[in-house]
Amino acid sequence: MRVVFMGTPNFALYSLDALCREGHDVLAVVTQPDRPANRGTVVFSPVKKYALEHNIPVLQYAKVSKEGVDELTALGADIFITAAYGQILSRAILDIPPRGVINVHASLLPKYRGSSPIQWAIIKGEKQTGITIMQTAEGLDCGDILLQKTIDIAQDDTAATLFDKLGKLGAAALIEYLGQIQSGGEITPRPQDESQASYYPMLKKSDGLIDWSESAESICNKVRGVTPWPGAYTRRGESTLKLFGVTPSGEVGQCGEVLRADKNGVVIGCGDGSVSVGELQAEGKRRMTAAEFINGSRLKVGEVLG
Repeated sequence: MRVVFMGTPNFALYSLDALCREGHDVLAVVTQPDRPANRGTVVFSPVKKYALEHNIPVLQYAKVSKEGVDELTALGADIFITAAYGQILSRAILDIPPRGVINVHASLLPKYRGSSPIQWAIIKGEKQTGITIMQTAEGLDCGDILLQKTIDIAQDDTAATLFDKLGKLGAAALIEYLGQIQSGGEITPRPQDESQASYYPMLKKSDGLIDWSESAESICNKVRGVTPWPGAYTRRGESTLKLFGVTPSGEVGQCGEVLRADKNGVVIGCGDGSVSVGELQAEGKRRMTAAEFINGSRLKVGEVLG
């Protein structure tokens, strides 16, 4: 099919690469504008880097719905495909391709609408998530469901590992859907149940702050969900202490209290239970194992974090 692909982060690369490998004609890639970085350098999105390496034209708009209508219309695509593009499309854009616009969304809609569905599914303790191929409509992730695929969330999954799993699943679901419509298969769009809809916003740096009054299970879920970004952290006096590899522990104590700090690890009390911390990183220091950290940090039993 003649495709315009719209996407920005690594998650979208799986779908773009699958389109190319399956022989679809990707006429152009639309991605978010380049970001300024340190010392005057510019950072390309992962999708732009891939497109340039594969000689696919790249289009970038600050506001695609205002700037891109004429240029995108002129391409003559059969279908537009979006995957974590980062902008809401207007009716003028949605009406361009004869096959419409479809989106590869990393949740089982209508749950977890928004820009961080993978992270929030882990943070909220979901045991399953998945991919929805949806007909894009005006609004946020509210279009009809065309195809869904489910995947279990492993106990040791972080946002990083689940991103990869769902990226691959999304690509497979996308190719399956395109194959169905190319073969003339009957696909009945299913409206989303608005009574079951949930929305979660983009993660902020502050979402990584640990609230020690929460249960050990909730804290472990949060750490997994904010890894690698924004990362889990707590306060130690006036400084920040980053936490990695957090698992439930059987010890009991006050919220935020250091219950154990020895060569076997660091255990911190929670509102319900406690957690064992595998690695820590103080401000301005490198990431260390718990045993390494204790040697130089003077972290003592009875100290309260947070």
